Amino acid sequence: MKKKKENWFSSLMNFANGSKGKLSMSVLLSVISIVSGLVPYYCLYRIIELFTQNVVTNTSMIHWGVLILMAYVVKVITFGISTGISHQVAYHILENLRLRVSDAFMHAPLGEVTSHSIGEIKNIMVDKIENIEPPLAHIIPEGAGHAVLPLVSLIGLFNVDWRVAFASLVTLPLAFVCMVLTYRISGKNFNKYNESNSYMNSTIVEYIEGIEVIKAFGKEGTSYEKFAGAITNYRDFILKWLSSTWITMKLSFALFPSTLLGVLPVGLVLYSKGILTPAQVALCCMLSMSMIGSLAKLEVFSEGIREMQFTIENLQQFLDMPSLPDAKDNVKLRGYDINFCNVTFSYDEKEEHEVLHGINMNLSQGSFTALVGPSGGGKSTIAKLLARFWDVTAGTIEIGGINVKEIPLKQLANTISFVTQDNFLFRCSLLENIRLGNPNASDEDVYAAAKAAQCDEFIRKLEAGYQTPAGEAGKRLSGGEKQRIAIARMILKNAPIVILDEATAFTDPENEEKIQHSIAALTKGKTLLVIAHRLSTIKNADHIVVLNHGNIVAEGKQDELLKHSSFYANMWKNHIGAKSWSVGVRGKEVSQDV
Repeated sequence: MKKKKENWFSSLMNFANGSKGKLSMSVLLSVISIVSGLVPYYCLYRIIELFTQNVVTNTSMIHWGVLILMAYVVKVITFGISTGISHQVAYHILENLRLRVSDAFMHAPLGEVTSHSIGEIKNIMVDKIENIEPPLAHIIPEGAGHAVLPLVSLIGLFNVDWRVAFASLVTLPLAFVCMVLTYRISGKNFNKYNESNSYMNSTIVEYIEGIEVIKAFGKEGTSYEKFAGAITNYRDFILKWLSSTWITMKLSFALFPSTLLGVLPVGLVLYSKGILTPAQVALCCMLSMSMIGSLAKLEVFSEGIREMQFTIENLQQFLDMPSLPDAKDNVKLRGYDINFCNVTFSYDEKEEHEVLHGINMNLSQGSFTALVGPSGGGKSTIAKLLARFWDVTAGTIEIGGINVKEIPLKQLANTISFVTQDNFLFRCSLLENIRLGNPNASDEDVYAAAKAAQCDEFIRKLEAGYQTPAGEAGKRLSGGEKQRIAIARMILKNAPIVILDEATAFTDPENEEKIQHSIAALTKGKTLLVIAHRLSTIKNADHIVVLNHGNIVAEGKQDELLKHSSFYANMWKNHIGAKSWSVGVRGKEVSQDV
């Protein structure tokens, strides 16, 4: 049986987490605030009666004046408390939404996360979620009050005379038709609006992140045209969207007021017949006008509610991302041997798109295993499957005799250190960036890890030393220096299994030597899996596995592979050949020692 889809508002309220009572209180106070705005109308009605009957006194004027003032004070105070509470609830819900989406990303397979552009994620996590704050903080409590007020006003009109009450509704059907048309026209474009907004955000992020490459290749014009075009297209779409609803929206606003078209003429006729007094006619006009403001507010609020609905429905695709199954209880590993047994993998689970085909591989505890082969052969995929960024399509991966699927994700993360060529520094001090490897580490532990990773010297040369913000330091640090900070982080983590994915691929000779020293400190006594294009860095590996098109084509030690694998021997020959020359000035080849 198909599960019934949960209402978007119910989904939103699931993130209130104990704040529903506060939101109800905010709604109640808002209703009191808005309805108390009718009290002055009644007071004015009584004052007009006193004047028309020529019985006005100072005491009566003070009495009704004080009531008007008290009603105004109640209106202001209850409104202030209501909005204060609703803003607290709104930001509490926004916090829970962002945390839930972040949690969904953390537990989803990496492929699910990377299938969404940075602009799209930024748009939904920052802009879209923030955009539902006004509806939550204002529309829900105030909308309830504005929905109640017309009912109270209508009851008051019926209490005066049923004919005036019906006259106050004379233009409502036409106004409602125009409002529905506006709603439908606007609703058709909401998906296009979200797509246009996401594309613009993605283009902006891409332009800013790639500005160095753009300048380097002199593509400012082409890239800026794409950047400006996305913004211009977004503007044109919004203007076209707004213009498509302009007529119906303005008509509905024009038709809402029925005071002059219905209430006043009927009231004057009833007065002329002696049925209503002048004070009652005035009261009916005031009650009718009070309805106009609330009905107009509700129409404006309807667009905010529609936007909130679309935001929550769009968020649902992130909240419903499949999660990697996570075991609850830690398991006892029998050592740190790693075993790949007939592992196959496809990013989209289609057999024709399979990238790994029946991988069988054993990594003994404390051994140094290297994965080599052409780009696209499946090396990085194997490493990420071991760290369980994805789950295998078929087969098993075991650590210490336990299937990685049976190891809790947190325990698995503590068991494996993963160092890539592109390491991210967070927006905090360099000290705290390293301490991320072990949040309980002392400053002295951090300094020791930094020294082992060969980065203590250059960090201390910075003006603020270890307290230098990573963003500020990042402008002055080379790629190799950032790499060593990341390795220091992993040394502090002290995981028994270390994966190095092209860790020295793009470093200069000086940095490479220091990184090799830092890697030696990191991997001492560990089970090590290295992915490398520079074959010279893994020639002393205990075990070399050669991959091509998702298959293991050879494996063994360096000497064995050179003798028995022509595929590896050609790779080695090409690697040595590439190191023996460089392009000199004017394109001449200059010989170098290997």
